[in-house]
Amino acid sequence: MYSTIAGTGSYLPEKILTNADLEKLVDTNDEWIRSRTGIERRHIASEGETTTDLAEHAARRAMQAAGVAPGDIDLICVGTTTPDLVFPNVGSLLQDRLGIHGCPAFSMEAACTSFMYALGVADKFVRLGDAKCALVVGAETLTRIVDWKDRGTCVLFGDGAGAVILKPSAEPGILCTRLHSDGRYKDLLLYPDGVSKGFALVREGKAGVQMKGNEVYKVAVNTLGGLVTETLQACGIGKEQLDWLVPHQANIRIIEAIAKRLDMPMERVIVTIAEQGNTSAASVPLALDTAVRDGRIRRGQLLLLEAFGGGFTWGSALVRY
Repeated sequence: MYSTIAGTGSYLPEKILTNADLEKLVDTNDEWIRSRTGIERRHIASEGETTTDLAEHAARRAMQAAGVAPGDIDLICVGTTTPDLVFPNVGSLLQDRLGIHGCPAFSMEAACTSFMYALGVADKFVRLGDAKCALVVGAETLTRIVDWKDRGTCVLFGDGAGAVILKPSAEPGILCTRLHSDGRYKDLLLYPDGVSKGFALVREGKAGVQMKGNEVYKVAVNTLGGLVTETLQACGIGKEQLDWLVPHQANIRIIEAIAKRLDMPMERVIVTIAEQGNTSAASVPLALDTAVRDGRIRRGQLLLLEAFGGGFTWGSALVRY
């Protein structure tokens, strides 16, 4: 038994923040942002718009694409770093929004790799026969935890959500997933406050995403380069057999480095970073849905999905769409 992606969906908030807008907020400029990140604009959740709100839109679109009703879904797995509440988790909140009752519903937190972790777990549920229709979502309102005075990080992030429906299949859909983490890099990319720390930095107005950009770049390129090789070898697939790379949209230079590692021209890489920025856990399913709906990704094609996030965490999936 395998799991296969039966439908995809995504959602971006209406509010857009351009590089020109950021020039008014912090000491930066459009050329600097574009040349170093590839980002031109990003979508920002409006006042009162939550991660669950974004997830609901993406989930309903994926359900419509897959032709499934709420009563068909028997597993909900959400990847997010920015939940609405400490609890209930976003999976449970989304479950209620969709009118689904009784099935497992939970969230996974692995920073930008959260969707890949959620996909890997849901794939195992389906393969084992414990789920016949799984809803997997990556959703973020990461701009809520950005320090808007830090020009090194505030220019990077945007909000959004993406979702897929997994169903059982006798033919390989998700061929394999690979998930990793290494906590020794924890200080290179982090949000340094939280519940058990008493939100002390939040109260002092000193909280915000912190990143040592150069070190993160080096580790990300080396780690993801090894990951894509590991994933292909695990499935006995040659890189020349890949149709598309669907990467985490963190930085255009990282994306280009991984494409080079695979000997893939950028024309076969799904890139959405210019319009969406880094949407963390939402970036891979957002990019996937974008390319499915515009016709680039078609049934039967072979895709490599990958992501890298704070922790550090990293993960991949080789998918026959």
